[in-house]
Amino acid sequence: MDPLAALLDGPRAHGAFLLRSVLTPPWSLRIEDRAPLTVVSVVRGEAWIVPDTGDRVLLGEGDVAIVRGPDPYLVADDPSTPPQALILPGQECRAADGGHLSELADLGVRTWGHGTDGPVVLLTGTYGMEGELSDRLLAALPTVLLLRAADWPNPVAGLLAAEIGRDVPGQEAVLDRLLDLLLIAALRAWFDRPDTSAPAWYRAHDDPVVGQALRLLQHQPAEPWTVAKLAADVGVSRAALARRFAATVGETPMAYLTGWRLALAADLLRQHPETTIAAIARQVGYGSAFALSAAFKREFGLSPRNYRSRTP
Repeated sequence: MDPLAALLDGPRAHGAFLLRSVLTPPWSLRIEDRAPLTVVSVVRGEAWIVPDTGDRVLLGEGDVAIVRGPDPYLVADDPSTPPQALILPGQECRAADGGHLSELADLGVRTWGHGTDGPVVLLTGTYGMEGELSDRLLAALPTVLLLRAADWPNPVAGLLAAEIGRDVPGQEAVLDRLLDLLLIAALRAWFDRPDTSAPAWYRAHDDPVVGQALRLLQHQPAEPWTVAKLAADVGVSRAALARRFAATVGETPMAYLTGWRLALAADLLRQHPETTIAAIARQVGYGSAFALSAAFKREFGLSPRNYRSRTP
């Protein structure tokens, strides 16, 4: 499993919050939902995204933005427009003063706004996921990642726009998968740009030796890996692999493997509360629950049991 796939393979969209907003200036939405990740696509018109910290960006028609949470931000027709609505955790909507929201209304299936034919139409997909695998990738993203329509022709946003208002059996699953496709395509397009600071472990997948080694570690974390065994499997000497891996990824193969195993363990603890710690230890390459617990506590500062109990 590669890091981009890992973002969606565990806490992938499942009943994700999806909404079409039809808006008429002046409009402004204050987002305080603490979601780890939100995808915004402009179907018609323009919209500003204004983080509390970081640069503001203007989205035009066809542009897609990925906003990394959980810090608040503003989505508005103009950065100076006072917020009309406050979006809270659980997608609770309030007026800016915390009272009843009257300016924006429910307009039908997954649609809200000022009216049915406003000059601005936005699609918003919100992931409520939390997990160490996701964190490993999200930490590499800017607060707002912007892909211009002219630089990134992609049909998925159009498909999502066409499907979001339909109310037929199985539609929620269709929308979840379209949102996943839009997100993963956008991330891949952004990481592949020569002018972006993609993490070393992503760029390393292009290296014929290190990329192969990374795939082995990611797909088979339970294997009893050593540098010598990994080097033999990719067809180079132990010294050559160790040197090339560290130079490309920024850490040794075994350090990377440890981080990957513990991230997997953290996700499994959260997603499968019925699975014993010993079983999770075996899945991620530790010989016992005790061995996993010792490594987990060094990494996260608490035991797997306490980590699981603190996870919502």
